[in-house]
Formats: sequence, structure tokens, C-alpha cells
Amino acid sequence: MTKVKELVKELECFAPSALKEDFDNVGLLVGDSELEVSAVLITLDITEEVIDEAINRSCNVVVSHHPIMLSGVKRITGKNDTERVLLKAIKNDIAIYASHTNVDSVMKGVSGRMCEKLNLKDCKVLAPKKNSLIKLVTFVPTNNIEQVRSAIFEAGAGVIGNYDCCSYSINGKGSFRAGNDAKPFVGSIGQLHEEEEVRLETVLPSYIQAKVVSALIKAHPYEEVAYDVYPVSNEWPSVGLGMVGELEKEEEPLEFLKKIKTIFNAGVVRHTEILDKPIKRVAVCGGSGSFLLNKAIASNADVFITGDFKYHQFFDAEKRIIIADIGHFESEQFTKEVFFEILTKKFSNFAVHLSNVNSNPVNYI
Repeated sequence: MTKVKELVKELECFAPSALKEDFDNVGLLVGDSELEVSAVLITLDITEEVIDEAINRSCNVVVSHHPIMLSGVKRITGKNDTERVLLKAIKNDIAIYASHTNVDSVMKGVSGRMCEKLNLKDCKVLAPKKNSLIKLVTFVPTNNIEQVRSAIFEAGAGVIGNYDCCSYSINGKGSFRAGNDAKPFVGSIGQLHEEEEVRLETVLPSYIQAKVVSALIKAHPYEEVAYDVYPVSNEWPSVGLGMVGELEKEEEPLEFLKKIKTIFNAGVVRHTEILDKPIKRVAVCGGSGSFLLNKAIASNADVFITGDFKYHQFFDAEKRIIIADIGHFESEQFTKEVFFEILTKKFSNFAVHLSNVNSNPVNYI
């Protein structure tokens, strides 16, 4: 049987919790990680109706995009929706896992799925994360370089975009003198020793530093391993919010807006003035994406598709781009497919269901 912690591990491999925004609350929010999974229900939001559906379909795990609680919960008495959901989930031994802004931040996540629905090509992250990478530098005896390099790559270091096993090395000479209590790999106690070494450099996400350094120390032959960790201010091109890509061919603006209304089953598309030029380059952001408007304009996108624009924010387009607000729920609805594909590809010993509950709180006449 599969335990909840194994399911969580698979989801975290796709969208690590460390990639979430600071305000967010993701991961296993309710339940025992040792619980054996009977069936999983996937939803965009967690409501009482969703928990009832999980009970009726014998699902003891709910995987949601939006977390049930963003702020602290000081008591659980059933006085509001959140408390009632938590009470019902706990009483029925249902685990709740949420993957929110972390799945927003990976290329094949929320915005990436929007790009797929629109058949966009050459897609890139619209607002790559900054200050999330570090550089690891270490010094390895020449004959041991391959075992050390392989170990840190296996731990996740050295990935740049579509390339892995990325590193730089240069030959040099290291010196040291072993103290009386040392057990030197090379050299003698009390004797100054010089060793032909390789300076090895690689890059990695800061959140896996402990894992990579542990692998380095385990694979390195020296008793005391010399290494340096430097912060890197570079953008992380494969991680961040929003996406931008190209249509196969240019499309007339009004027809394109009608098309996205159909694709996303939007009750309405709120948009700025239709400009007198065809649509070719498209920016998207699932959920509330108004904060990325300037990024969309800077990317030379012809249209920006997202949700939750306020009245005055529409003026900020200034005829440089078409804003197409299709709604928060509508822009994120296909995230359920992402979770479904991850779990069904990995696990075959329990059922995975898409929730039939329409949790969109916004209705249209």
C-alpha cells in the first residue's frame, strides 16, 4: 500500500514546497503522513461539499490547489467554513494536501498548462525567480573528481534549464598539514603536504543545499572537506510566475478573445480596448496576475490572459497590450489535470478522481 508521505514526495518532486511565495501555506495541511492511501480526490478548492464528495467516494486524501487555511487557525469549533471543513476531514481521517504558488512557479504547472491549452510554442517563464540559486565550490583530489561530481549531480546540483550535470573545473594545488588527532587521506601527521586537486564549481537551488553538501561530504575522500557556498543573484529562468509564448500563426484579436472564452469556459472575458494589430505573442498567468502586467508588456506580448484585474488597473495597459481577464477559477481550472497526471503516472494501486464539485464562487448571468 502507498502511504500519504509517498504521495506527498511525488508531488513535491514536481513542485517543491520551497518554491512557494512567502505568504503561502502548502504541503500536507491535515492528516497523518503514515496513513495508507485508499483513493485520492483532486480539487481546485476545499469546501464542505468537496469533503462530502471525498467521503462518498471513499477517498481518504484530498489534493487541492488552494490551501484550506492561509492565516493561522486559533480554534476549531465549526463556526465558519474553514473550521467545518477541518472538523469533517479530521473526523473522517481524510488527509489534505495543497500545492499552490509552488505549482504556479514550475514551467509545467498552472501557467504552463494554460500555454498547452492555447497551443503556445517557445514558452518561457514571464517573471523568473531571483536570489534562489547558490554556487557550490569544492576542491577534490584529481583521482576522485568523478565520484564527487557524480554524487552532487545525483543530489540535484548542476541543472541549468534543459541541461543537467553542469559544472566547471580547473586544476590546481592544495596544501594542508595534518594535526596529531587527524586521519589524513594523503600526507603525514605534522608534515606540510601539497596535493594536485581540481576546483569544482556548480550551481543549485538554495533549498537543496543541505542535501547536496551532505552528498559532497559523503563522497569526498578527505576527513575535512573544504567547500564554499556563494549566493547567486541571477534569475532562475525555469522557475517563476507566469509564462509567455507564441501562437503558431497570427490571429485577429476579437476572434482570439472569443477563442479563449471557449477554451477556458469563461462566463465573461473582461478586456481592454482591442488594438489594431494581430495577436501573435501571448502572456498568461493563472489566478491573480495583475502584478505581472509590466512583465507582460516588457515581453512584447500582444495580450495578457489572467484573472482578478481591478477597474483602475485596466488603464495601465495604455494601449500597449490587451488585457484579457477570464477569471481566477477559469485560469486555474486545468491545474487539476496536472495533479491527476502526476499521480496516475506514478501510482496504480489506488483510484484518483477529479472532483465533480464546481467550487467557483463567482457566477454569471
